[in-house]
Amino acid sequence: MVNVHHPAPGAPPSAEGPGLPVLRKPRLVGVDAARGLALVGMMSIHILPTWNPETYEPTLQWQLFAGRAAALFALLAGVGLGFSSGGRTPHRGRTMTGDRVGLLVRAVLVTALGLLVNQVMPEDPPAYDILLYYGMFFLLAVPFLHLPARTLFVLAGVTAVAGPVLMQALRGMLPALETYNPTLTGVLSDPGTVLSQVLLTGTYPAVPYLTYLLAGMGIGRLNLRSLHVQARLLGAGLVLTVGAWLVYWVLILRSGGYDRLMSSTPWLSEEQIDEIIVWGPDPVLPDTSWWWLLIPGPHTNTPVALLSDLGSGAAVLGALLLLARVVGAWLLPLSAMGSMTLTLYTAHLLALAAMLHYEVPLLWFLIHAGVAALFAVAWQRAYGRGPLERVVTRVAGAARGRVLAPGRRVRAGR
Repeated sequence: MVNVHHPAPGAPPSAEGPGLPVLRKPRLVGVDAARGLALVGMMSIHILPTWNPETYEPTLQWQLFAGRAAALFALLAGVGLGFSSGGRTPHRGRTMTGDRVGLLVRAVLVTALGLLVNQVMPEDPPAYDILLYYGMFFLLAVPFLHLPARTLFVLAGVTAVAGPVLMQALRGMLPALETYNPTLTGVLSDPGTVLSQVLLTGTYPAVPYLTYLLAGMGIGRLNLRSLHVQARLLGAGLVLTVGAWLVYWVLILRSGGYDRLMSSTPWLSEEQIDEIIVWGPDPVLPDTSWWWLLIPGPHTNTPVALLSDLGSGAAVLGALLLLARVVGAWLLPLSAMGSMTLTLYTAHLLALAAMLHYEVPLLWFLIHAGVAALFAVAWQRAYGRGPLERVVTRVAGAARGRVLAPGRRVRAGR
């Protein structure tokens, strides 16, 4: 199958980059397939059981996707931003200004959509919506949009350490969460709490997640059609994941770090500490010791967790790019889903709001994933870009076009 790759950031909102170029480029099936896999992973986390009721051990899908699916989303968002801001040769001058304006508009639209979705979610939500955080991801990316790959990779390494340290240092000064999914009402009544949540204390805090975004932008500056680059992406991702785990194993499990965790939080038992490592914090890590920054675990947002999930995301992307070279047509369900993840993720959240998935979770997961795949394939063949993607891209493209050609009508779309 021949696909077309437009410059699009990653899922869940596959809103396609700072602005829409007039010409479209051949699609990289592996990138779309990675977005689709991330979407399926998020669906599984939202619907399927997280532990085995007999052994109380984490399920396979939890071990595979908890934290990692969201990290892959953010990484691919950065890849798309790298594509759409010039790829290997970053845009300059008025074109880059247009890219930034388009991205600002995109951030506003995705944020508004996230707030609207949160408005209809139950008070005890079946899922934690990432759309509002995505708007902040895009906003934080604006100053970095012009940078080359090497600089972006260095900055990603810096934020992987500085972001968690900042979170830990400010933990005691920031307001506590009032809701997991902030609404427009919350933004208007207590904007400071919502802002601190989106930046530092929420489920997908934008400051540490900037690591994934910057690394993805750097990857988007590479020649991802090159076999050599694809193989290096897979290998480097695996090395980074294993290396991060070894840091945890040596410093926490073998060098006394675990004892430091216990002594700094005497109100937590060994079993409760293990639960944080396996299931993640609720909602944030204790700020009693810097040793907490050396544990992995979903949504712990420590340097170890960030680098581990970044490595796994890069490895998945590299593997799917390589796989697409051989069996690209077989990846159609995933790649079609990955081309319209803003639409599918939004529909998935709205369907979850009905709270029907608890009795027969496997059936509902298959319904969500199956309907999403069928709709994506049919819509892509008939219309191309997804429904919500069309709206966001048209509005952001119009804003970008006003910068590139003031006073002239600029075509947005094909």
